[in-house]
Amino acid sequence: MKKKLLILAALIVLAGAGWGLTYLYQVKSYQNKVANLTVSDIPFSRLADGTYVGEYDVRFIDAKVQVSVKNGKVTRIDLLKHKNGHGAPAEVILKEIVAKQSLEVDGVSGASNSSKVLKKAVENALVLGMK
Repeated sequence: MKKKLLILAALIVLAGAGWGLTYLYQVKSYQNKVANLTVSDIPFSRLADGTYVGEYDVRFIDAKVQVSVKNGKVTRIDLLKHKNGHGAPAEVILKEIVAKQSLEVDGVSGASNSSKVLKKAVENALVLGMK
């Protein structure tokens, strides 16, 4: 009986270690994706009228947006999804993008990773609207 309990305990420890290593790998992958994420400024004046959906996922943060374009201007950005941890404050950049008509807006302090992911989702939508 004691031997069976020791084997069971060892299996539980091994499973926990495997889960922990997998989680650490996922965190490192997430950190690398965010660190290497670039957003290109798209000339809004070259956008065709329409509504475009874009999304971006770095595992722990993902976003999906719907961007409306009329007469070469982004008129509205609707947030369809934002899995963000503590990054909800970054959502204000969507209004800034519309106001400045540019993706070159500052990220939100304390929510910089969510800021990057949101901007990338908008960029992915706008790429679909390029003439």
